Amino acid sequence: MDTALTLWLATSPWRQVERALFDDTFAGIHQLSWFDWLILVPYFGLLFIVSLYGLHRYELMRLYYRYRKRLPVEPRRKFERLPRVTIQLPIYNERYVVERLIEHVLQLDYPRELLQIQVLDDSTDETHPFTEALVARYQALGYPIEYHHRTHREGFKAGALAEGLKKATGELIAIFDADFLPPPDFLQRTVHYFTDPEVGVVQTRWGYLNREANLLTEVEAMMLDGHFVFEQSARCARGLYFNFNGTAGVLRRSMIEDAGGWQHDTLTEDADLSYRAQLRGWKFIYLPWIECPSELPDEMYGFQVQQSRWAKGLTQCARKLLPAILRSPIPWRVKLEAFFHLTPNITYPLMVIVCALMLPVMIVRFYMGWVQMLVLDLPLIVACFCSMFVFYTAAQRELFPRTWIRSIFLFPALLAAGVGLTVVNTRAVIEALLGRPSSFVRTPKYAVAGKAPKTPRQKYRRKSGWLPWIELAIGTYFLGMVAFAIETYNFFSLPFLLLFVAGYYWAGLATLAQEFRDRLRAARQRRLEWETAH
Repeated sequence: MDTALTLWLATSPWRQVERALFDDTFAGIHQLSWFDWLILVPYFGLLFIVSLYGLHRYELMRLYYRYRKRLPVEPRRKFERLPRVTIQLPIYNERYVVERLIEHVLQLDYPRELLQIQVLDDSTDETHPFTEALVARYQALGYPIEYHHRTHREGFKAGALAEGLKKATGELIAIFDADFLPPPDFLQRTVHYFTDPEVGVVQTRWGYLNREANLLTEVEAMMLDGHFVFEQSARCARGLYFNFNGTAGVLRRSMIEDAGGWQHDTLTEDADLSYRAQLRGWKFIYLPWIECPSELPDEMYGFQVQQSRWAKGLTQCARKLLPAILRSPIPWRVKLEAFFHLTPNITYPLMVIVCALMLPVMIVRFYMGWVQMLVLDLPLIVACFCSMFVFYTAAQRELFPRTWIRSIFLFPALLAAGVGLTVVNTRAVIEALLGRPSSFVRTPKYAVAGKAPKTPRQKYRRKSGWLPWIELAIGTYFLGMVAFAIETYNFFSLPFLLLFVAGYYWAGLATLAQEFRDRLRAARQRRLEWETAH
């Protein structure tokens, strides 16, 4: 019996795998225990799942290059009589940017008698009286602009849009967030696509006013460019579902109503409405050659707040809509793409678990040979990290054929910024999966590319709480892994470990430094006020 058991163990699949993963140096010295397998299997299993989303980036690029010529360059025909358009401007405590927004919207090249401009203001600070007076002044000059103020924030942005829709007179609805600056010909270049009665949405590409403000904004722009160049274009060209991005687009009013209207049980009401509408048969059009400038968060915590809201909202949409999508009679390709589109943020909690397992895995793998580097590590690196490099740098090449080389040198910073999102986005995804609601936290904007009031920025900043300290602790954990890798001559892993150290330290230290500067400014302001009073 013992001989048979020994023979089985020696020839079992586990031993064959083990022999393949070890070189001859440690043959007969170290054998993987069950505890080792309990660490390695989840570690590589989770990395495999993450790598599937990396492979999906390659697929999106393939679809883009194969089908991009199918993107509509011109509408099939034009309106003989232009339709009436309602422009909705949802704002909440946007004192810095609201005047600039309204000025640009009033410059749109469209007949005044066919326009209705709704300023949907939920503000609770001085933005309210300032904007009300601003709108009254433009009304007196004959502009078709209206001011609507709510004393509550029920439904947040979705609630404000729904309230505005009740009083809207346009058959088409254009929406611009507070930091967007639509070009004068925006409506003239988009409304004619609605001559097709099946078209429900026309979405344009975002541009960035403060792209080169600092390293963070450059990295943010690269991230969003990947979405707008490859993801939106590929899905539209291939006939797959994609989402209205909540701003810089035009929607058909009857589509909104047919899809069930604006709903506020997710933080991404735009994606929610988009999928409900496309399940009803409405067509969406994406126009990447029409750029609508906007403003990026130029501070780390503001960037994290924005990304966590999107991560939670998209996960909420997946929880809400995927059952209906998978049951619907649409092609399997559309279902599969919808799954990958709505669920990518699940990789954040998976990466947190991977990070926790990384040190024990390094200890176990100290005895492993070079063969396993080729068998396990290389495919995962190609799927995860190489896909990101190709995806984001190729997007820059599409947009900036003369200067895209710079994006190669920015790529490590992009990876580090992505690492800095893991903690906050993990919390967001877990809350979404547990069905835990939260308020819509807007991203503060400061008109950095234009004329801004002298009001201190810190009044619009939220406190980060425990987040930066957790990020610094995890960064220190990875710093310990760097020391272990050097001690064990595992130089192959050093670039990846240093990226994690840089990402967590960048996120934590940047947030704490900003909050420290805010406290210094506040103390200086209080001292000046005291000296003035005395």
